[in-house]
Amino acid sequence: MTMRGPAGEIGRGSDPTIPLPYRDLPVPGGRVTSTGGAPVGRGRASPGHRPAARDRRHHRGRRLAGRAAAAAVMLALLAAVAFGGLMIVTPSAGNARELAQAQDAAHHVAYPGPAVPARFAAALTATEDRRFYSEPGIDPLAVGRVAISFVTGHGIQGGATLYQQLAKLLYTHGRSSLLDEAEQVALAAKLYLTYPSQQILQMYSAVVYFGNGYYGLAGASCGYFGVPPAELSWPQAAMLAGLVQGPSMDDPMTHPANARAREVHVVGRLVATGKLTQAEANAALAVPLQRLIAGAGQGCSAGG
Repeated sequence: MTMRGPAGEIGRGSDPTIPLPYRDLPVPGGRVTSTGGAPVGRGRASPGHRPAARDRRHHRGRRLAGRAAAAAVMLALLAAVAFGGLMIVTPSAGNARELAQAQDAAHHVAYPGPAVPARFAAALTATEDRRFYSEPGIDPLAVGRVAISFVTGHGIQGGATLYQQLAKLLYTHGRSSLLDEAEQVALAAKLYLTYPSQQILQMYSAVVYFGNGYYGLAGASCGYFGVPPAELSWPQAAMLAGLVQGPSMDDPMTHPANARAREVHVVGRLVATGKLTQAEANAALAVPLQRLIAGAGQGCSAGG
């Protein structure tokens, strides 16, 4: 005889099959399941317990961060020791004026020449060294970029302050090897400690080459524009400041397109550093190149 249990299951004789409640269902290993089906009991971690693997990753990350910090400190110490050594072995910067005068004499240029006008100083620093008036002769971030660039095989690229550029002109004769660059860094610091910023600008402007045979700001201003430095307009000052990086390739007489591109770049830097408004920049760039150099070759009284 077949009998049906309360839930309709079929059993034999008087032994109907009665389903057990789900929450009371035993599972192997002494574990039971709750109504929601989540296993509890032996072998389950408590909710507040952090897994061991996560702890290991956390400790490993702290060790790596500690090692990186220690390596940075060691590199900083080594850099300080190297810089101290360079300060000892490099010559004094006390003779910079004499060296500038000797270079000008070799190029038949009067030293020190007229004062550096505000427009040219603004254009030069905006383009070549925007932190000129606040840095200690060198820009540590730029020096770091140059070092990384050299180590990674990209050569020695940029980053030189006006102090370093002057050291290159006066002491290392324009060379740019790694040793020369290191010497220029130390000499730049010595120039900063020895001379005020205006005198650095004066020496730099007196000896730097502007192309077309013109050494020094006075010669370039009179040669290209027929006006003394004090009478330079903004576009003329911008064009001269743009020449110092590529005096032959950016010569407005032989490469007018290059010269114009550099002028645009310098005027843009003057806007970026707040020396010119955009309206003033637009007015400066509206002056045709041929008008700027209309007085080329006429000469002038450089001391005016």
